[in-house]
Amino acid sequence: MPRATLHNRQDSLERALHLFWQKGFHATSLKDLERVLDMRPGSIYATFGSKDALFQEALERYARLALVELERIMAEHPSPLSGLAAYLRKLGGLRDSEVPSRACMLMKSLLELGEREQVALSKAETLLVAMEQRFVERFEAARDAQELPAGADPVRLGRRMQAEVMGLRAFAQRDVDSAVVHALAEDMADAIEALRSQKKPRLG
Repeated sequence: MPRATLHNRQDSLERALHLFWQKGFHATSLKDLERVLDMRPGSIYATFGSKDALFQEALERYARLALVELERIMAEHPSPLSGLAAYLRKLGGLRDSEVPSRACMLMKSLLELGEREQVALSKAETLLVAMEQRFVERFEAARDAQELPAGADPVRLGRRMQAEVMGLRAFAQRDVDSAVVHALAEDMADAIEALRSQKKPRLG
């Protein structure tokens, strides 16, 4: 694929991602896609196959960008728990910048899609599982680094963190002050870092 064509396709995909993220799958019409992508229906279908296929590709791009951001923050912190706490604190700024929606696109899709969109629904679920697994892996690294208290379950901690992230993003969608979201994120980050203090001291 020529570089210019690839660039144009990526640009169109990014525009579609923002539109779907803002409006959801059902509320996004073909006319909306034509307007935002500046493409005729035939060109949209020729490039992406269908609205459903375009939506799934947008979901994959959203998840990929989210994972890249997580890994970037984790790489800045040698301590796995510090990295996870920093990620939560970064999410505390959800109301500080303009985004299509402060709620997670994958979570919104999980709530919106039904049996008629089973493939896309499964895609959203699979991508959420992948994000959860990254959290679990970070907690496993924290366990291996002896940052976790004895008996702590990395899988359970990873699931709890994903639930907290999804809840924080949903809360930030409300008409609340940015300082409130920052404070909640700080509380969650403090709870992650407090796991270190729960370690039982070694004897001898």
